[in-house]
Amino acid sequence: MSGAVITLPRNRATTWPAVLARASQPGSQVLRQWQGPAALRARRQGKVAAGVQRAYGGAAYGRTTADWVSISTSADAELYTSLRTLRNRTRQLVRDNEYAKQALRLIVNNVVGPGIGLQGQVMMRRGGKLDEKTNDAIEALWTLWGSKARWCHTAGRLSWPDLLRMAIRSVAESGEVLIRKVKRRFAGSPVPFALEIIESDQLIDNWSGRTPNGNQIRMGVEVDEWQRPVAYWLYPRHPGDNMLSGVPQSNDYQRVPAEEIIHLAIFDRPNQTRGVPWFHAAMMKLRHMGGYEEAEIVRARASASIMGFIQSPEVDVPGEDADDADGLVNGERVMDLSPGIIKQLAPGESFNGFDPSSANPAIEPFMRFMLRSFAAGAGVSYESLSRDYSQSNYSGARMGLLDDRDNWRVLQQWLIGALCQEVFEEFAAMAVLSGALDLPAYESMPELYHAVRWMPRGWQWVDPAKEVAAYKAAVRCGFMSVADVIALTGGDYEDVFLQLHREQGLAEEYELVLDSNPRQVNDKGAEQGAPAAAGAAAGGSDGTDPAIPPTGDEPAQENKA
Repeated sequence: MSGAVITLPRNRATTWPAVLARASQPGSQVLRQWQGPAALRARRQGKVAAGVQRAYGGAAYGRTTADWVSISTSADAELYTSLRTLRNRTRQLVRDNEYAKQALRLIVNNVVGPGIGLQGQVMMRRGGKLDEKTNDAIEALWTLWGSKARWCHTAGRLSWPDLLRMAIRSVAESGEVLIRKVKRRFAGSPVPFALEIIESDQLIDNWSGRTPNGNQIRMGVEVDEWQRPVAYWLYPRHPGDNMLSGVPQSNDYQRVPAEEIIHLAIFDRPNQTRGVPWFHAAMMKLRHMGGYEEAEIVRARASASIMGFIQSPEVDVPGEDADDADGLVNGERVMDLSPGIIKQLAPGESFNGFDPSSANPAIEPFMRFMLRSFAAGAGVSYESLSRDYSQSNYSGARMGLLDDRDNWRVLQQWLIGALCQEVFEEFAAMAVLSGALDLPAYESMPELYHAVRWMPRGWQWVDPAKEVAAYKAAVRCGFMSVADVIALTGGDYEDVFLQLHREQGLAEEYELVLDSNPRQVNDKGAEQGAPAAAGAAAGGSDGTDPAIPPTGDEPAQENKA
């Protein structure tokens, strides 16, 4: 109401509601200015300005964000049109690009490595101790079954560690993999149980709809009303294998119940049905980097191939004269050169040598920048990806290595929970049913025998002197156990203790004193009890030196006489 003046009456008995009622009467000057076009426009602009100030900068529309296209779609809607192309392009990069292959190799070697071991943790019903007999039987049968490729793999080609490496490789490269649990005996296996690896291409990704019972089929995965997988619809064989088999692809899809399938994938969004290849965020940059590298190599080769130019005073068209036939190959003049040769030019000709420039000096920092970007998208460190440690110091390289290990540990725990534990539980059930394992009351309490400890691969210490001292202090303070420290390097504390017991027993048999036996040697390498014994031998019974006179500050000794 700026610009309007309200004159209060001199009569003080007039109340404020009366004044407002007078201002609201038709024809009031205050009401006309409040409802005027300028005032309405100002109020609207004020509301718009306040709304703009409260908005997020990332959601603003303007000249700089005009080409930023973003659509509110579900994860499956985005994958429906992109999954097959992403998968095929990732595989092409792994086949042809050395950095993509190295990134995939780092993932496989660090997540699985030589394998993931199992240690039974079945407890006795009384006493609170481990049931060593039962645990040893479970570990022995699992190790035997997993070491035989003809037993644990339906195709008879992959042992359990090989199968784990194949699974994590497929998930990283293709985004997902299907592992089918086959409850039958292969090649005389003591346990009627094996695993089949099914590539994600065999899962029908271009079929979605509804089934007669009301379930949805989302890119080959049949789900119920809670989005829980009920079945998987598969091609009878790999759709890209028609060329080799010579048999046309059949339209008779296979419906496999979800109880038989382990769908191994990392889901980034709620209700996401299919997995995404892990290199999807950096694959375009890696392709551009490969094209740039190829262009630089071609340019360097072309520059190095030109030795010089021969300048002629007249234009001579090849083929017009008879003597032009000599020295022509495919219409181009060619000269033979060899060490120490003296070449005679035609009258009027001159030779101008060509000194090609060296390689582009900007290629190295540019390639480092691109590789760092790809390493961030692939989840690996630049130093491990490129094998280039010239740009980092010890502290920086150590920090990157520790960050990588944190990432590997997360993936290890995911793989253990999603694959290893489920496979072991099925293995234990089939082993009991077939009589390969005798586990009392397994039918009523199977979870009692499913208690196992998985031991993924560990890593060596970066700075052994400092890290061993730190872990030793942590164990003495009770912050960690010895088993925790051994597990960090991928070892089994029971195996380590058993080996130490054997070594110490053999050393005592041969009358050897080892630093690894704290009963004989302290942490300084001295024999236990040696300083006290030496002091007693050199002086009196209290260990004092008789050659040093007393100072009067010594504590009073008890008179035993």
